[in-house]
Amino acid sequence: MKTIALHDRPREKLERLGAGGLGDNELLAIVLGYGNPGISALDLANTVLAAVGGLEGLARATGDDLRRIRGIGTTRAAQLVAAVEIGRRTLLRRREGRPQILTALDAARILAPQFGTQPVEQFGVLLLDTKHRVLRASVLSIGTLDASIVHPREVFREAAAAGAAAIVLFHNHPSGDPEPSEDDVRLTERLMAAGVLMGIDVIDHVVLADVKYYSFRENGRC
Repeated sequence: MKTIALHDRPREKLERLGAGGLGDNELLAIVLGYGNPGISALDLANTVLAAVGGLEGLARATGDDLRRIRGIGTTRAAQLVAAVEIGRRTLLRRREGRPQILTALDAARILAPQFGTQPVEQFGVLLLDTKHRVLRASVLSIGTLDASIVHPREVFREAAAAGAAAIVLFHNHPSGDPEPSEDDVRLTERLMAAGVLMGIDVIDHVVLADVKYYSFRENGRC
């Protein structure tokens, strides 16, 4: 950090401007704490972000991924994974009362912090009461999604056991592209038809990809 003016160093900027005034690399440099011989904490932060693809990639990176980066050992990898998890949990903290799902954005705000950056595809249901307030989210399948993996029996057994009146289907796309596949469309149609028979409304299917989402309901397909 010797080449950076004192008032422009990340820690000093944090005190002067607050966290919102720092760039992604500067915040990461503070988490890392210090650099290595011949490389500053800021340079190391830039290396990490370049290796994982920015903060979105960092949210998906495992300890093994991070340890492959030169200058990041076991301790620093653990620090970074823990810092990301702290941020995730802050977003997941239960608000006073149970949130109500009125729009796809309401569902995405609840689901994205936990499921939007998962490195493998996960399919689940957000279970709702008669006023569309959240009961809980349940993951039913992990792995590549197709109509043969997720069966209506498992989906509606979970909903019935929770006393849910309605559900939001959800799954994530680790690729970062929330556009649904043909399998996604076929599965949604199958589960919507089953919901009519079961008397449990399928009000949406939300595909999560980092901070982006695709809503079947918003696009007139649910």
